[in-house]
Amino acid sequence: MSEKLIELEERKAGKDLYSYQKEAINKIFKSFEESPEDYHLLYQLPTGGGKTVIFSEMVRQYLKHHKKKALVLTHRVELSKQTSKMLTEFGVTNKVVDSKANLDDQNEYSCFVAMVETLNNRLNDNKFDISDIGLVIIDEAHYNSFTKLFEFFNKSFILGVTATPLSSNMKLPMKDNYNELIVGETIASLIENEFLARAEVFSYNVGLTSLEVGANGDYTVKSSEDLYTNNEMLSMLVQAYELHSKEKKTLIFNNGINTSIQVFETFKAAGYPIAHLDNTYSKKDRKMVLKWFKDTPHAILTSVSILTTGFDEPTVKTIILNRATKSLGLYYQMIGRGSRILKDKSTFSVIDLGNNTHRFGDWGADLDWQKIFKSPNYYLDKILSDEELESNFKYEMPADLRVQFSNSSEVYFDIKKFYVESISNGESSKVVLENSIIQHAKICIENSEDVYDAYDLSKKLSDDIDYRIDKYTKCICRSTHNFVTWLKEDYRTKLRLYLRDNFDRDFEIIHGRPPEE
Repeated sequence: MSEKLIELEERKAGKDLYSYQKEAINKIFKSFEESPEDYHLLYQLPTGGGKTVIFSEMVRQYLKHHKKKALVLTHRVELSKQTSKMLTEFGVTNKVVDSKANLDDQNEYSCFVAMVETLNNRLNDNKFDISDIGLVIIDEAHYNSFTKLFEFFNKSFILGVTATPLSSNMKLPMKDNYNELIVGETIASLIENEFLARAEVFSYNVGLTSLEVGANGDYTVKSSEDLYTNNEMLSMLVQAYELHSKEKKTLIFNNGINTSIQVFETFKAAGYPIAHLDNTYSKKDRKMVLKWFKDTPHAILTSVSILTTGFDEPTVKTIILNRATKSLGLYYQMIGRGSRILKDKSTFSVIDLGNNTHRFGDWGADLDWQKIFKSPNYYLDKILSDEELESNFKYEMPADLRVQFSNSSEVYFDIKKFYVESISNGESSKVVLENSIIQHAKICIENSEDVYDAYDLSKKLSDDIDYRIDKYTKCICRSTHNFVTWLKEDYRTKLRLYLRDNFDRDFEIIHGRPPEE
Protein backbone atom coordinates (compact mmCIF):
# COMPACT_ATOMS: atom_id res chain seq x y z
CA MET A 1 0.00 0.00 0.00
CA SER A 2 1.47 3.38 -0.98
CA GLU A 3 1.73 6.47 1.21
CA LYS A 4 -1.10 7.97 -0.79
CA LEU A 5 -3.41 5.12 0.06
CA ILE A 6 -2.66 5.43 3.76
CA GLU A 7 -4.19 8.90 3.85
CA LEU A 8 -7.89 9.06 4.66
CA GLU A 9 -10.10 10.06 1.76
CA GLU A 10 -13.30 12.05 1.57
CA ARG A 11 -16.42 9.88 1.48
CA LYS A 12 -20.16 10.44 1.36
CA ALA A 13 -21.28 7.28 3.15
CA GLY A 14 -20.85 6.46 6.84
CA LYS A 15 -19.98 8.74 9.72
CA ASP A 16 -17.47 11.53 10.14
CA LEU A 17 -14.35 10.34 11.93
CA TYR A 18 -12.68 12.14 14.79
CA SER A 19 -9.01 13.03 14.54
CA TYR A 20 -7.90 10.25 16.92
CA GLN A 21 -9.84 7.71 14.85
CA LYS A 22 -8.19 8.88 11.65
CA GLU A 23 -4.80 8.71 13.33
CA ALA A 24 -5.49 5.15 14.48
CA ILE A 25 -6.37 4.05 10.94
CA ASN A 26 -3.18 5.56 9.58
CA LYS A 27 -1.08 3.78 12.22
CA ILE A 28 -2.74 0.43 11.58
CA PHE A 29 -2.40 0.60 7.80
CA LYS A 30 1.21 1.73 8.12
CA SER A 31 1.97 -1.24 10.37
CA PHE A 32 0.41 -3.67 7.89
CA GLU A 33 2.26 -2.02 5.00
CA GLU A 34 5.60 -2.62 6.69
CA SER A 35 4.84 -6.18 7.83
CA PRO A 36 4.53 -9.64 6.27
CA GLU A 37 1.12 -10.69 4.95
CA ASP A 38 0.34 -12.93 7.93
CA TYR A 39 0.95 -10.17 10.50
CA HIS A 40 -1.24 -10.18 13.63
CA LEU A 41 -1.92 -6.69 15.02
CA LEU A 42 -3.89 -5.78 18.14
CA TYR A 43 -5.55 -2.38 18.57
CA GLN A 44 -6.80 -1.10 21.94
CA LEU A 45 -9.42 1.61 22.37
CA PRO A 46 -11.71 2.18 25.38
CA THR A 47 -15.37 1.23 25.25
CA GLY A 48 -17.25 4.09 23.63
CA GLY A 49 -14.25 5.26 21.61
CA GLY A 50 -15.67 3.96 18.33
CA LYS A 51 -13.81 0.75 17.49
CA THR A 52 -16.56 -0.37 15.10
CA VAL A 53 -16.45 2.98 13.29
CA ILE A 54 -12.68 2.66 12.90
CA PHE A 55 -12.60 -0.85 11.49
CA SER A 56 -15.64 -0.20 9.25
CA GLU A 57 -13.77 2.69 7.63
CA MET A 58 -10.70 0.44 7.37
CA VAL A 59 -12.71 -2.21 5.53
CA ARG A 60 -14.08 0.44 3.14
CA GLN A 61 -10.59 1.69 2.33
CA TYR A 62 -9.08 -1.78 2.12
CA LEU A 63 -11.66 -3.03 -0.38
CA LYS A 64 -11.30 0.11 -2.47
CA HIS A 65 -7.56 -0.33 -2.90
CA HIS A 66 -7.17 -4.13 -2.92
CA LYS A 67 -8.57 -6.96 -4.98
CA LYS A 68 -8.93 -9.14 -1.92
CA LYS A 69 -11.86 -9.58 0.46
CA ALA A 70 -12.45 -8.77 4.13
CA LEU A 71 -13.93 -10.72 7.01
CA VAL A 72 -15.14 -9.39 10.39
CA LEU A 73 -15.48 -11.89 13.24
CA THR A 74 -17.63 -11.46 16.35
CA HIS A 75 -18.53 -13.74 19.25
CA ARG A 76 -22.24 -12.89 19.57
CA VAL A 77 -25.13 -12.68 17.15
CA GLU A 78 -26.08 -9.17 18.30
CA LEU A 79 -22.55 -7.96 17.53
CA SER A 80 -22.74 -9.49 14.06
CA LYS A 81 -25.92 -7.58 13.28
CA GLN A 82 -24.57 -4.31 14.69
CA THR A 83 -21.33 -4.70 12.74
CA SER A 84 -23.16 -5.51 9.51
CA LYS A 85 -25.34 -2.42 9.95
CA MET A 86 -22.32 -0.19 10.59
CA LEU A 87 -20.47 -1.53 7.54
CA THR A 88 -23.54 -0.81 5.43
CA GLU A 89 -23.57 2.77 6.74
CA PHE A 90 -20.01 3.05 5.46
CA GLY A 91 -21.09 1.91 2.03
CA VAL A 92 -19.68 -1.61 2.44
CA THR A 93 -22.04 -4.26 1.05
CA ASN A 94 -21.64 -7.30 3.29
CA LYS A 95 -23.07 -10.72 3.97
CA VAL A 96 -23.72 -12.12 7.44
CA VAL A 97 -22.57 -15.73 7.66
CA ASP A 98 -24.87 -17.21 10.30
CA SER A 99 -26.16 -20.74 10.76
CA LYS A 100 -29.02 -20.14 8.29
CA ALA A 101 -27.05 -18.26 5.64
CA ASN A 102 -27.11 -19.56 2.08
CA LEU A 103 -23.56 -19.26 0.75
CA ASP A 104 -24.36 -20.01 -2.88
CA ASP A 105 -23.95 -16.29 -3.62
CA GLN A 106 -20.75 -15.75 -1.65
CA ASN A 107 -18.79 -14.89 -4.79
CA GLU A 108 -20.92 -11.76 -5.14
CA TYR A 109 -19.63 -10.29 -1.85
CA SER A 110 -16.27 -8.84 -0.89
CA CYS A 111 -17.02 -8.49 2.83
CA PHE A 112 -18.43 -11.00 5.31
CA VAL A 113 -19.46 -10.80 8.97
CA ALA A 114 -19.51 -14.04 10.95
CA MET A 115 -19.74 -15.43 14.46
CA VAL A 116 -16.69 -17.43 15.44
CA GLU A 117 -18.44 -20.76 16.09
CA THR A 118 -20.59 -20.55 12.97
CA LEU A 119 -17.59 -19.77 10.80
CA ASN A 120 -15.58 -22.56 12.38
CA ASN A 121 -18.33 -25.04 11.45
CA ARG A 122 -18.58 -23.69 7.89
CA LEU A 123 -14.82 -23.88 7.40
CA ASN A 124 -14.62 -27.43 8.72
CA ASP A 125 -17.44 -28.39 6.34
CA ASN A 126 -15.66 -26.65 3.45
CA LYS A 127 -18.74 -24.55 2.73
CA PHE A 128 -17.07 -21.16 2.86
CA ASP A 129 -14.31 -20.06 0.49
CA ILE A 130 -11.70 -17.96 2.31
CA SER A 131 -8.93 -18.25 -0.25
CA ASP A 132 -9.28 -14.61 -1.29
CA ILE A 133 -9.64 -12.99 2.14
CA GLY A 134 -6.77 -10.61 2.81
CA LEU A 135 -8.01 -8.75 5.90
CA VAL A 136 -9.52 -10.38 9.00
CA ILE A 137 -10.84 -8.15 11.77
CA ILE A 138 -11.66 -9.65 15.17
CA ASP A 139 -14.01 -7.70 17.43
CA GLU A 140 -13.63 -8.14 21.21
CA ALA A 141 -10.35 -9.92 20.52
CA HIS A 142 -9.64 -10.63 24.20
CA TYR A 143 -11.97 -13.65 23.95
CA ASN A 144 -9.85 -16.70 23.18
CA SER A 145 -12.48 -18.47 21.12
CA PHE A 146 -11.11 -16.71 18.02
CA THR A 147 -7.63 -18.21 18.15
CA LYS A 148 -8.82 -21.58 16.83
CA LEU A 149 -9.50 -19.87 13.47
CA PHE A 150 -6.05 -18.39 13.00
CA GLU A 151 -4.75 -21.50 11.25
CA PHE A 152 -7.20 -20.87 8.38
CA PHE A 153 -5.83 -17.38 7.70
CA ASN A 154 -2.09 -17.82 7.48
CA LYS A 155 -1.89 -15.45 4.51
CA SER A 156 -4.15 -12.70 5.85
CA PHE A 157 -3.56 -9.55 7.86
CA ILE A 158 -5.30 -10.10 11.19
CA LEU A 159 -6.45 -7.10 13.22
CA GLY A 160 -7.82 -7.72 16.71
CA VAL A 161 -9.67 -4.86 18.40
CA THR A 162 -10.49 -4.66 22.10
CA ALA A 163 -10.92 -2.21 24.96
CA THR A 164 -8.83 -4.44 27.21
CA PRO A 165 -5.86 -6.28 25.67
CA LEU A 166 -5.78 -8.84 28.45
CA SER A 167 -6.78 -12.39 27.56
CA SER A 168 -9.95 -13.90 29.02
CA ASN A 169 -7.80 -16.97 29.70
CA MET A 170 -4.57 -16.13 31.49
CA LYS A 171 -3.03 -19.41 30.33
CA LEU A 172 -3.30 -18.09 26.76
CA PRO A 173 -1.84 -14.56 26.83
CA MET A 174 -2.58 -12.31 23.87
CA LYS A 175 1.12 -11.76 23.17
CA ASP A 176 1.23 -15.40 22.01
CA ASN A 177 -1.25 -14.66 19.19
CA TYR A 178 -0.47 -11.06 18.25
CA ASN A 179 2.81 -9.58 17.07
CA GLU A 180 2.17 -6.01 18.18
CA LEU A 181 -0.17 -3.82 20.20
CA ILE A 182 -1.19 -0.31 19.14
CA VAL A 183 -2.68 1.65 22.03
CA GLY A 184 -5.37 4.17 21.17
CA GLU A 185 -6.70 7.21 22.99
CA THR A 186 -6.88 6.94 26.79
CA ILE A 187 -10.10 7.12 28.79
CA ALA A 188 -8.83 10.29 30.46
CA SER A 189 -8.26 11.96 27.10
CA LEU A 190 -11.65 10.87 25.75
CA ILE A 191 -13.32 12.31 28.86
CA GLU A 192 -11.35 15.54 28.66
CA ASN A 193 -12.34 16.00 25.02
CA GLU A 194 -15.98 15.13 25.79
CA PHE A 195 -16.11 11.85 23.89
CA LEU A 196 -16.88 9.87 27.07
CA ALA A 197 -18.74 10.63 30.29
CA ARG A 198 -16.88 10.93 33.59
CA ALA A 199 -17.47 8.26 36.24
CA GLU A 200 -18.48 9.24 39.79
CA VAL A 201 -17.65 6.20 41.91
CA PHE A 202 -19.30 5.18 45.17
CA SER A 203 -17.38 2.26 46.64
CA TYR A 204 -18.61 0.17 49.55
CA ASN A 205 -16.28 -1.97 51.63
CA VAL A 206 -17.54 -5.54 51.36
CA GLY A 207 -16.22 -8.64 53.12
CA LEU A 208 -15.27 -11.06 50.33
CA THR A 209 -13.18 -13.66 52.14
CA SER A 210 -15.99 -16.21 51.75
CA LEU A 211 -15.60 -16.09 47.96
CA GLU A 212 -13.78 -18.92 46.20
CA VAL A 213 -11.70 -18.68 43.03
CA GLY A 214 -12.44 -21.15 40.25
CA ALA A 215 -10.29 -22.74 37.57
CA ASN A 216 -10.79 -19.71 35.29
CA GLY A 217 -9.09 -17.47 37.85
CA ASP A 218 -12.25 -15.58 38.80
CA TYR A 219 -14.72 -15.96 41.66
CA THR A 220 -17.05 -18.94 41.37
CA VAL A 221 -20.74 -18.41 40.73
CA LYS A 222 -21.67 -20.61 43.70
CA SER A 223 -19.64 -18.68 46.29
CA SER A 224 -20.75 -15.35 44.77
CA GLU A 225 -24.40 -16.31 44.96
CA ASP A 226 -24.04 -17.44 48.57
CA LEU A 227 -22.79 -13.96 49.44
CA TYR A 228 -24.84 -11.70 47.19
CA THR A 229 -28.22 -13.34 47.82
CA ASN A 230 -28.09 -12.90 51.60
CA ASN A 231 -30.39 -10.29 53.10
CA GLU A 232 -27.55 -8.04 54.21
CA MET A 233 -26.09 -7.68 50.71
CA LEU A 234 -29.51 -7.25 49.07
CA SER A 235 -30.32 -4.55 51.61
CA MET A 236 -26.98 -2.84 50.95
CA LEU A 237 -27.70 -2.92 47.22
CA VAL A 238 -31.13 -1.30 47.56
CA GLN A 239 -29.83 1.33 49.99
CA ALA A 240 -26.93 2.18 47.66
CA TYR A 241 -29.35 2.49 44.74
CA GLU A 242 -31.72 4.73 46.70
CA LEU A 243 -28.86 6.94 47.88
CA HIS A 244 -26.96 7.34 44.60
CA SER A 245 -29.16 6.26 41.71
CA LYS A 246 -32.85 6.66 42.47
CA GLU A 247 -34.80 7.67 39.34
CA LYS A 248 -31.75 7.10 37.12
CA LYS A 249 -31.58 4.45 34.42
CA THR A 250 -29.52 1.73 36.06
CA LEU A 251 -27.69 -1.39 34.89
CA ILE A 252 -26.81 -4.01 37.52
CA PHE A 253 -24.14 -6.67 36.87
CA ASN A 254 -24.26 -9.92 38.87
CA ASN A 255 -22.29 -13.16 38.98
CA GLY A 256 -25.03 -15.78 38.81
CA ILE A 257 -28.58 -16.08 37.50
CA ASN A 258 -30.06 -16.76 40.92
CA THR A 259 -28.48 -13.58 42.28
CA SER A 260 -29.98 -11.53 39.45
CA ILE A 261 -33.41 -13.05 40.02
CA GLN A 262 -33.19 -12.27 43.74
CA VAL A 263 -32.20 -8.70 42.87
CA PHE A 264 -35.17 -8.49 40.50
CA GLU A 265 -37.60 -9.74 43.16
CA THR A 266 -36.17 -7.41 45.81
CA PHE A 267 -36.48 -4.25 43.68
CA LYS A 268 -39.86 -5.30 42.34
CA ALA A 269 -41.17 -5.73 45.88
CA ALA A 270 -39.90 -2.23 46.66
CA GLY A 271 -41.94 -0.84 43.77
CA TYR A 272 -39.14 -0.04 41.32
CA PRO A 273 -39.38 -0.67 37.53
CA ILE A 274 -36.96 -3.54 36.93
CA ALA A 275 -36.34 -6.40 34.50
CA HIS A 276 -33.99 -9.39 34.58
CA LEU A 277 -31.94 -10.67 31.64
CA ASP A 278 -29.55 -13.60 31.27
CA ASN A 279 -28.07 -15.73 28.51
CA THR A 280 -30.89 -18.31 28.67
CA TYR A 281 -33.35 -15.82 27.15
CA SER A 282 -34.43 -16.30 23.55
CA LYS A 283 -33.45 -13.69 20.96
CA LYS A 284 -37.06 -12.50 20.88
CA ASP A 285 -37.33 -12.14 24.67
CA ARG A 286 -33.92 -10.48 24.89
CA LYS A 287 -34.94 -7.94 22.28
CA MET A 288 -38.20 -7.27 24.12
CA VAL A 289 -36.41 -6.69 27.46
CA LEU A 290 -33.83 -4.37 25.93
CA LYS A 291 -36.56 -2.36 24.19
CA TRP A 292 -38.40 -2.02 27.51
CA PHE A 293 -35.18 -0.86 29.16
CA LYS A 294 -34.54 1.71 26.44
CA ASP A 295 -38.09 3.10 26.46
CA THR A 296 -38.79 3.09 30.21
CA PRO A 297 -37.76 6.14 32.28
CA HIS A 298 -35.81 5.27 35.44
CA ALA A 299 -35.66 1.61 34.38
CA ILE A 300 -33.42 -0.88 36.18
CA LEU A 301 -31.98 -3.88 34.34
CA THR A 302 -30.33 -6.66 36.34
CA SER A 303 -28.26 -9.02 34.22
CA VAL A 304 -25.75 -11.86 34.08
CA SER A 305 -22.96 -12.54 31.56
CA ILE A 306 -24.66 -10.88 28.63
CA LEU A 307 -24.31 -7.09 28.50
CA THR A 308 -20.58 -6.64 29.15
CA THR A 309 -19.80 -6.38 25.42
CA GLY A 310 -21.69 -5.18 22.38
CA PHE A 311 -24.43 -3.49 24.40
CA ASP A 312 -24.87 0.18 23.61
CA GLU A 313 -27.48 2.13 25.56
CA PRO A 314 -26.29 5.74 26.10
CA THR A 315 -29.21 6.57 28.42
CA VAL A 316 -27.71 4.40 31.19
CA LYS A 317 -26.74 6.74 34.03
CA THR A 318 -25.68 4.27 36.71
CA ILE A 319 -23.65 1.06 36.66
CA ILE A 320 -23.89 -1.15 39.76
CA LEU A 321 -21.19 -3.79 40.18
CA ASN A 322 -23.16 -6.19 42.36
CA ARG A 323 -20.31 -8.65 42.15
CA ALA A 324 -16.59 -8.97 42.61
CA THR A 325 -14.25 -9.94 39.80
CA LYS A 326 -10.55 -10.63 39.44
CA SER A 327 -10.73 -9.82 35.72
CA LEU A 328 -9.38 -6.37 34.85
CA GLY A 329 -10.98 -6.70 31.43
CA LEU A 330 -14.42 -7.47 32.82
CA TYR A 331 -14.11 -4.57 35.29
CA TYR A 332 -13.45 -2.14 32.44
CA GLN A 333 -16.10 -3.67 30.18
CA MET A 334 -18.83 -3.42 32.83
CA ILE A 335 -18.16 0.19 33.76
CA GLY A 336 -17.74 1.13 30.11
CA ARG A 337 -21.42 0.35 29.52
CA GLY A 338 -22.28 3.61 31.24
CA SER A 339 -19.66 5.83 29.61
CA ARG A 340 -21.55 6.76 26.43
CA ILE A 341 -22.06 10.49 26.33
CA LEU A 342 -25.28 12.37 25.55
CA LYS A 343 -26.22 16.03 25.23
CA ASP A 344 -27.56 16.02 28.81
CA LYS A 345 -25.15 13.42 30.19
CA SER A 346 -21.54 14.29 30.98
CA THR A 347 -21.19 12.05 34.04
CA PHE A 348 -22.49 8.69 35.19
CA SER A 349 -22.45 6.89 38.53
CA VAL A 350 -20.69 3.67 39.45
CA ILE A 351 -21.75 1.84 42.61
CA ASP A 352 -19.12 -0.76 43.50
CA LEU A 353 -20.25 -3.56 45.82
CA GLY A 354 -17.32 -5.87 45.10
CA ASN A 355 -14.19 -3.96 46.20
CA ASN A 356 -13.32 -3.75 42.50
CA THR A 357 -12.06 -0.17 42.58
CA HIS A 358 -9.84 -1.08 45.54
CA ARG A 359 -8.51 -4.04 43.54
CA PHE A 360 -7.90 -2.40 40.16
CA GLY A 361 -7.86 1.32 40.82
CA ASP A 362 -10.23 3.90 39.40
CA TRP A 363 -11.78 3.30 35.99
CA GLY A 364 -9.85 5.45 33.58
CA ALA A 365 -6.64 5.43 35.60
CA ASP A 366 -3.44 5.53 33.58
CA LEU A 367 -2.80 1.87 32.72
CA ASP A 368 0.30 0.80 30.84
CA TRP A 369 -1.41 -1.47 28.31
CA GLN A 370 1.85 -2.17 26.52
CA LYS A 371 3.35 -3.57 29.73
CA ILE A 372 0.17 -5.53 30.48
CA PHE A 373 0.21 -6.94 26.94
CA LYS A 374 3.84 -8.00 27.18
CA SER A 375 3.81 -9.15 30.82
CA PRO A 376 0.22 -9.88 31.93
CA ASN A 377 1.31 -11.98 34.90
CA TYR A 378 3.55 -9.19 36.18
CA TYR A 379 0.54 -6.91 36.39
CA LEU A 380 -1.84 -9.50 37.84
CA ASP A 381 0.62 -10.62 40.48
CA LYS A 382 0.63 -7.09 41.91
CA ILE A 383 -3.13 -7.10 42.54
CA LEU A 384 -3.84 -7.35 46.26
CA SER A 385 -5.67 -10.36 47.66
CA ASP A 386 -9.05 -9.86 49.32
CA GLU A 387 -7.48 -10.35 52.73
CA GLU A 388 -4.93 -7.61 52.00
CA LEU A 389 -7.60 -5.29 50.65
CA GLU A 390 -9.88 -5.76 53.62
CA SER A 391 -7.05 -5.26 56.09
CA ASN A 392 -6.81 -1.69 54.79
CA PHE A 393 -10.52 -0.96 55.04
CA LYS A 394 -11.72 1.69 57.43
CA TYR A 395 -15.30 1.54 58.63
CA GLU A 396 -17.26 4.59 57.52
CA MET A 397 -20.54 5.26 59.28
CA PRO A 398 -23.37 5.83 56.75
CA ALA A 399 -24.27 9.50 56.34
CA ASP A 400 -27.82 9.14 57.65
CA LEU A 401 -26.55 7.37 60.77
CA ARG A 402 -23.66 9.80 61.26
CA VAL A 403 -26.22 12.60 61.67
CA GLN A 404 -27.51 10.84 64.79
CA PHE A 405 -23.97 10.99 66.23
CA SER A 406 -23.41 14.62 65.23
CA ASN A 407 -22.22 15.64 68.72
CA SER A 408 -19.22 13.33 68.34
CA SER A 409 -16.21 14.74 66.49
CA GLU A 410 -14.85 11.22 65.82
CA VAL A 411 -16.70 7.90 65.68
CA TYR A 412 -13.95 5.67 64.26
CA PHE A 413 -11.89 3.33 66.44
CA ASP A 414 -8.74 1.77 64.93
CA ILE A 415 -8.77 -1.81 66.21
CA LYS A 416 -5.52 -2.80 64.55
CA LYS A 417 -3.64 0.24 65.88
CA PHE A 418 -4.86 -0.35 69.44
CA TYR A 419 -4.04 -4.05 69.18
CA VAL A 420 -0.42 -3.33 68.17
CA GLU A 421 -0.05 -0.78 70.99
CA SER A 422 -1.53 -3.15 73.58
CA ILE A 423 0.73 -6.03 72.63
CA SER A 424 3.75 -3.69 72.59
CA ASN A 425 2.84 -2.61 76.13
CA GLY A 426 2.59 -6.21 77.30
CA GLU A 427 -1.17 -5.98 77.79
CA SER A 428 -3.78 -8.62 77.01
CA SER A 429 -5.51 -8.34 73.65
CA LYS A 430 -8.80 -8.17 75.56
CA VAL A 431 -7.89 -4.57 76.44
CA VAL A 432 -8.58 -3.67 72.81
CA LEU A 433 -12.22 -4.67 73.01
CA GLU A 434 -12.61 -3.10 76.44
CA ASN A 435 -11.42 0.24 75.04
CA SER A 436 -13.60 -0.19 71.98
CA ILE A 437 -16.68 -0.70 74.16
CA ILE A 438 -15.82 2.42 76.18
CA GLN A 439 -15.46 4.43 72.96
CA HIS A 440 -18.78 3.12 71.61
CA ALA A 441 -20.45 3.97 74.91
CA LYS A 442 -18.94 7.46 74.82
CA ILE A 443 -20.37 8.36 71.41
CA CYS A 444 -23.77 6.97 72.46
CA ILE A 445 -23.77 9.09 75.65
CA GLU A 446 -22.54 12.18 73.77
CA ASN A 447 -25.67 12.06 71.63
CA SER A 448 -28.26 11.03 74.24
CA GLU A 449 -30.32 12.70 76.96
CA ASP A 450 -30.97 9.53 78.95
CA VAL A 451 -29.83 5.93 79.14
CA TYR A 452 -32.73 4.75 76.97
CA ASP A 453 -31.60 7.03 74.14
CA ALA A 454 -28.13 5.56 74.56
CA TYR A 455 -29.52 2.00 74.36
CA ASP A 456 -31.31 2.85 71.12
CA LEU A 457 -28.19 4.37 69.58
CA SER A 458 -26.06 1.39 70.59
CA LYS A 459 -28.37 -0.90 68.60
CA LYS A 460 -27.63 1.16 65.48
CA LEU A 461 -23.92 0.43 65.80
CA SER A 462 -24.38 -3.19 64.69
CA ASP A 463 -22.36 -2.88 61.44
CA ASP A 464 -19.54 -1.06 63.23
CA ILE A 465 -19.47 -3.70 65.98
CA ASP A 466 -19.29 -6.51 63.43
CA TYR A 467 -16.51 -4.69 61.60
CA ARG A 468 -14.48 -4.23 64.81
CA ILE A 469 -14.89 -7.85 65.86
CA ASP A 470 -13.85 -9.07 62.41
CA LYS A 471 -10.73 -6.88 62.55
CA TYR A 472 -9.98 -8.07 66.09
CA THR A 473 -10.27 -11.77 65.24
CA LYS A 474 -7.90 -11.28 62.32
CA CYS A 475 -5.41 -9.65 64.70
CA ILE A 476 -5.54 -12.58 67.13
CA CYS A 477 -5.73 -15.17 64.32
CA ARG A 478 -8.91 -16.78 65.61
CA SER A 479 -11.80 -16.76 63.18
CA THR A 480 -13.94 -19.87 63.64
CA HIS A 481 -17.58 -19.08 62.97
CA ASN A 482 -18.79 -20.03 66.46
CA PHE A 483 -16.08 -17.96 68.17
CA VAL A 484 -16.76 -14.87 66.07
CA THR A 485 -20.53 -15.18 66.61
CA TRP A 486 -20.06 -15.52 70.37
CA LEU A 487 -17.66 -12.56 70.48
CA LYS A 488 -20.12 -10.29 68.67
CA GLU A 489 -22.95 -11.24 71.03
CA ASP A 490 -20.70 -10.81 74.06
CA TYR A 491 -19.60 -7.36 72.85
CA ARG A 492 -23.19 -6.17 72.50
CA THR A 493 -24.06 -7.46 75.97
CA LYS A 494 -21.05 -5.75 77.56
CA LEU A 495 -21.82 -2.47 75.77
CA ARG A 496 -25.36 -2.47 77.13
CA LEU A 497 -24.14 -3.31 80.65
CA TYR A 498 -21.56 -0.54 80.47
CA LEU A 499 -24.23 1.98 79.52
CA ARG A 500 -26.48 0.79 82.35
CA ASP A 501 -23.76 0.99 85.01
CA ASN A 502 -21.88 4.11 83.88
CA PHE A 503 -24.33 6.33 82.01
CA ASP A 504 -24.94 8.87 84.79
CA ARG A 505 -21.25 9.23 85.64
CA ASP A 506 -20.06 9.52 82.06
CA PHE A 507 -22.91 11.81 81.05
CA GLU A 508 -21.93 14.31 83.73
CA ILE A 509 -18.26 14.12 82.70
CA ILE A 510 -19.11 14.63 79.02
CA HIS A 511 -21.85 17.25 79.35
CA GLY A 512 -20.73 18.96 82.56
CA ARG A 513 -24.12 18.35 84.17
CA PRO A 514 -26.13 15.41 85.49
CA PRO A 515 -28.73 13.85 83.18
CA GLU A 516 -32.25 15.11 83.57
CA GLU A 517 -34.51 13.02 85.78
